[in-house]
Amino acid sequence: MGIMRKNGLLGVMGLVLLLAMGCSKTVKVNDLKIIPEPVSIEMTDQVFLLEDNISIAISGLGQNSNTVKYILNSLRHGHIQPKLVSKNEQSVMQLIVRDSLDPQLGNEGYRLHITPDSITLAANTEQGLFYAYQTFIQMLPSDILERSYDPITLPACMVVDYPRYAWRGLLLDVCSHYYSPLFIKKLLDLMANYKMNRFVWHLADNHAWRIPSKKYPLLNTVGSWRVYHRNKGWNDTIVPRPNERATYGGFYSKEDIAEIVNYAASLGIEVIPAIELPGHCSPILAAYPQFSCDNGRYTIPYGAISGTAPILCAGNDSTLLFINDILDEIAELFPSKYVHIGGHETSMDNWRSCYKCRKCMMDNHLRDEEQLFVWFLRQAAQHLRELDRTPLSWNLPYDAPLVPGAIVGAQSLSSGVGAAQAGNKVIMCPPDYCLFSRYQGNPDHQPEARDGISTLAHVYSFDPIPLSTPKRNALNIIGALCILSTEYFTTEDVVEYMLLPRLLAFSEVLWSPGESQTWNRFRRNVEDQKIRLRAKGYSYCEGSFIPIVHTRKIDDNTFSVTISTEVPNTYIFYTTDGTTPSRNSQVYVSPFLIAPNTTLKLLPVYHDTPQDSVYEYLLP
Repeated sequence: MGIMRKNGLLGVMGLVLLLAMGCSKTVKVNDLKIIPEPVSIEMTDQVFLLEDNISIAISGLGQNSNTVKYILNSLRHGHIQPKLVSKNEQSVMQLIVRDSLDPQLGNEGYRLHITPDSITLAANTEQGLFYAYQTFIQMLPSDILERSYDPITLPACMVVDYPRYAWRGLLLDVCSHYYSPLFIKKLLDLMANYKMNRFVWHLADNHAWRIPSKKYPLLNTVGSWRVYHRNKGWNDTIVPRPNERATYGGFYSKEDIAEIVNYAASLGIEVIPAIELPGHCSPILAAYPQFSCDNGRYTIPYGAISGTAPILCAGNDSTLLFINDILDEIAELFPSKYVHIGGHETSMDNWRSCYKCRKCMMDNHLRDEEQLFVWFLRQAAQHLRELDRTPLSWNLPYDAPLVPGAIVGAQSLSSGVGAAQAGNKVIMCPPDYCLFSRYQGNPDHQPEARDGISTLAHVYSFDPIPLSTPKRNALNIIGALCILSTEYFTTEDVVEYMLLPRLLAFSEVLWSPGESQTWNRFRRNVEDQKIRLRAKGYSYCEGSFIPIVHTRKIDDNTFSVTISTEVPNTYIFYTTDGTTPSRNSQVYVSPFLIAPNTTLKLLPVYHDTPQDSVYEYLLP
């Protein structure tokens, strides 16, 4: 009886809680905080009342299309219960794929029109309609996933939007560490929310081979696994012993890949497979040493140090046949018209001492190993063309494309402009802006990462086309790619942390017109997006709390000091007398004057909590 009474009491309490949660509140949205910023937003002083039983009519696509199903499911997660009606019935929201093309919008653009009576999302394509909805959902309250509102008062407005660049990509390294298919799909969701459309899936490198292979099964039984030492860091040199079992790793099945490719396609994202040739090939040579120059014993390294240079033998005919077979398998698994074949820097010492490679150079009139490197990649690129695929590679020492139409991933702005001038299509990915494996703030207070700091503000300052680029060359620069090499990031939440919020800055750089990119507006909008990200279960970095100090000389005895921060609502407490600042010290409010040779000490405080370190600056 006691247990029954207790359960009855809990049941009543649960019912009360459910009723309380079910009670909707009203809310008025006054300010739109959309990332990436649309091309134009025209606001009016009128409003639209969005009720939770909104009726929706569809024109130009079926009710079972990916985008319609996505929109309906998303609204339900936001406590809105949409009702589909025919286009002849009275509707409040209209989803339209146009019969006649709007030339301003292209393939990915849209118009989003909110009047006092209706909401209209219209585009030339289903993809454009999908992006219109991504903008619309960001108009709703930032806590829409956690709280029910009815009605929601939205400002009447007209949004016209389309991307600045066609290629807006993220490369994720899954060779350093294996991440689950479910996690890959979670990242694809994130990309779609911010209108990113290319996922470069880095599946084969020096530390693993993650692609299933029927013809070369040892690539999976040997090449997908390595010895793991839990208490060792990435930079520790660990040479696996012959009796040590390789238990760390895995590979994606054919079914995994098909599921991820199809899921990405439903979000308008193209999945591009990426491997590394001809270097960074330890997994291949550990499984099939006959493709090396010396037929030696190769192991898959634990960390950054790899020992003997793991490069394929360029002079061995069987190596080229192996590459063709592998590319055939990749083309069968991935419908993408692109395949990234690497071309990353590697040691060519083995080639210099290999008689087969020397003979290959002589037979093909190649001057040195650099030319052999390009020749080898051209063989792979040519086979991809025969498979009706477009090769993508890192920037290389050549003046013409590997094959007609090949794309170069430029790892510096200058090399990208040079490659564009030579006639290549170019994706910009200079590490200074695009390598998200670097710290986001003070390294002493961040997860271990690669050397260097790349803050949110720095990523936001990225322009894929340098100002001095001639227009004819600029047309060949088709977008950019941010890169997350994951050597130090063993867990999925840290991967998210390293991407966010920098991915938001990258998305706005590539989508929004240059004149619309305003740092102060963007950093305020990021705070709203953090609430949305948290509700969806993403881990993110708050940002860099390193104070940004600007000084201006007034006269020989006076400087003006201005202090700003990357994260809004960060308070800076400071001293000028050499003492350590605390929350009892002077708080920065506006520019102040200071004498030369003064030591300025700063303490950032966010959410009433001191952040990072005390920062010290010696004024000139």
